[in-house]
Amino acid sequence: MSELSDRPAKAVVGESIPHEAAIGHVTGAALYTDDLVGRTHGVLHAYPVSAPHAHALVTRLDTAPAYDVSGVVRVLTADDVPGVNDSNINHDEPLFPTEVMFYGHPVCWVLGASLEAARLGAEAVQIDYEELPSIVTIPEAIAAGSFQGRAPTVSRGDVEAGMSAATHVFSGTWEASGQEQFYLETQASIAYVDEAGQVFIHSSTQNPSETQEIAAHVLGVTSSEVTVQCLRMGGGFGGKETQANGYAAIAALGATLTGRPVRVRLNRNQDIQFTGKRPDFLSTWEAGFDDEGHLLALKVVFTADGGWSLDLMQPVLSRALCHVDNAYWIPNIEAHGRIAKTNRTSHTAFRGFGGPQGMLVTENILGTVAPKLGLTGEEIRRRNFYRSADQTTPYGQRVRQIERLHQIWDEVLTESDFAGRQREIEQFNATHEHTKRAIAATPVKFGISFNKSSMNQGGALVLVYKDGSVLVNHGGTEMGQGLHTKMLQVAATALGLPLSRVRLAPTRTDKVPNTSATSASTGADLNGGAVKHACDQIRDRLAVVAGGILGVPPADVRFADAAAYGLNSEREPIPWEELVRTAYLQRIQLHAAGYYRTEGLEWNEETYQGSPFKYFSYGAAVAEVEVDGFTGAYRTRRVDVVHDVGDSLSPLIDIGQIEGAFVQGAGWLTLEDQRWDAGEGPTRGRFSTQGASTYKLPSFSEMPEVFNVTMFQNATEEGAIYGSKAVGEPPLMLPFSVREALRKAANAFGPAGTSVHLASPATPEAVYWAIEDARAKSTDSVAAQEVPATIPQRVPSGV
Repeated sequence: MSELSDRPAKAVVGESIPHEAAIGHVTGAALYTDDLVGRTHGVLHAYPVSAPHAHALVTRLDTAPAYDVSGVVRVLTADDVPGVNDSNINHDEPLFPTEVMFYGHPVCWVLGASLEAARLGAEAVQIDYEELPSIVTIPEAIAAGSFQGRAPTVSRGDVEAGMSAATHVFSGTWEASGQEQFYLETQASIAYVDEAGQVFIHSSTQNPSETQEIAAHVLGVTSSEVTVQCLRMGGGFGGKETQANGYAAIAALGATLTGRPVRVRLNRNQDIQFTGKRPDFLSTWEAGFDDEGHLLALKVVFTADGGWSLDLMQPVLSRALCHVDNAYWIPNIEAHGRIAKTNRTSHTAFRGFGGPQGMLVTENILGTVAPKLGLTGEEIRRRNFYRSADQTTPYGQRVRQIERLHQIWDEVLTESDFAGRQREIEQFNATHEHTKRAIAATPVKFGISFNKSSMNQGGALVLVYKDGSVLVNHGGTEMGQGLHTKMLQVAATALGLPLSRVRLAPTRTDKVPNTSATSASTGADLNGGAVKHACDQIRDRLAVVAGGILGVPPADVRFADAAAYGLNSEREPIPWEELVRTAYLQRIQLHAAGYYRTEGLEWNEETYQGSPFKYFSYGAAVAEVEVDGFTGAYRTRRVDVVHDVGDSLSPLIDIGQIEGAFVQGAGWLTLEDQRWDAGEGPTRGRFSTQGASTYKLPSFSEMPEVFNVTMFQNATEEGAIYGSKAVGEPPLMLPFSVREALRKAANAFGPAGTSVHLASPATPEAVYWAIEDARAKSTDSVAAQEVPATIPQRVPSGV
């Protein structure tokens, strides 16, 4: 086993401990960015002036009336920018636009002594617009040829030959809707400037280094003149990976120009209206199967709604293309991707980062086709699983540990008593005309690492003080996922200390520079490797000191229970504090910078071939639902999950992550129905579902009545920090099982062999229409969907 994955005896990693800030969260003692306003003297409040058009030119901007409002101090416009008027690393998002690109686009910002003064000042600003034609849906973008960025392809084999060899060919169009991150804490930043001109920014950001970079280039200064700190976030889910940058830049610009601290905090409506979401995907597909249900060929075209600028859409699309196969061997495949340019907010990262949209297409195909081939959804999935580590993904990476997927699949079916409950459900459905139940299982195979190889690096700074106390700095950000908790456990394990001896500092760019975003489920892998590297350096120096005292070679010194002891030494172990004091007196360095980079990655962005992922995370879920035939309303009766997290760093944290990801994924798939105004009226392009009253989020009432989560055992991941695997994103795809169970329940309202289209999200309304579709099908019409012939029958499936 490698040194990185080797877990010592008496390790603190692997212990089930609460989140390091859990008490602070529930008591209100934990501070978030905006909580610092009350501790900041003379702070100014920023308020945006938003455009009431989806697409328009600014023909006149008069800020003078705002200064007549009591309390208004400054109006920020493009003329005030000393550096680059742009808020994104792609250089396609003007911080102060002259061309409005989406409904609500902030044109300028008013700074006031109070938030109310800033709001009234914003109302007083006078702007004239020349309205321009707008594109607000993917079909409109396709018709207009409105695209942006690259149009990549992942392919293998000969799709046309595969289709010709298939005895059943189906085709269809599929739309996966977007999703609002709806973090509890909205976008927030506070900036101030010290006497030396150094800019300090508190930001709710997943990417402090990029926030630092954007603020610096807006201000026209170097990155060394800007420091960004993130205390913690009240949720992020990808929505603060890039989109926090512009708000931090506004605060920094205002602080630089006025000499006073400036606070930017969006209210809920502004946050939802201004910020990007999980992008909608519109996909067309064609799939060829043999008589046994093996998927021989798949051709799919993904069109992703990027909104008005690129943001992170190119890597989002890349991940979708790299996950269209999910857990399935597809010998002949072509997956094409393109990014629509629309007059919506610039869409961005969301937990799963395109992977869910790519995987959902194939899962929808299998769920739709299975009844038409006389198979269950579970059987058609099992028949198409990857079988051997010699098989590769469509982009050329070997599928290691595929045996885990088969073991997990068997385990979840056994633990959930799938076969027995299936029989019970059949009996229930036979005696209940207007209520149906269904049970379904789906798998997950999710690649871990950034698709862009250069981002797979992390840093840390570990300080040991003379009294033996330890302070850990690392480049990851805490958004509630428990990363800080895991890093404390990693440091305590590496140094042989109890958790109480180790403290963690907030993430900031003047301690650990050039960090990657905390995203792509890499936070524990990258930062854990860096923290361990720093601790190992300190421990190795201390081992030399301890070896001299204990009379053993440094290699024979071990650290545990806050002491150093020697193998086969008759001398008493040296207490940690005594050893640290001795090392200090001997002028031994007691701090270290740690660094980690993921090895073994290879990716060609031109050919879309290589091995972009360190490893795959596997999982499977079984879900049972009950559906009301009159309304389409449903409830999730039970969920069983088996998921592979390697050797868990922190089991309590990981269980929470699996449960939370499942519920969030179920929200995307069944509840969260985004609505954009696509009419020709004055609110065209407006995001209509702007709050919890109109945007349905999962709550306790949507939780499964029985929710069993099991972490796959004996699953050490060689070459990863203490044998663990990432857990943030992969479980989000487990609730595909809920969606497939809803489809099965709708099918049960029709004759045997019925296969209905189920829209996404599968809201009660969508389920109702699927039920109506099932009821309308006769045995003859079902049989007519597939006519036996020597020539493949091309049957449209879906809408």
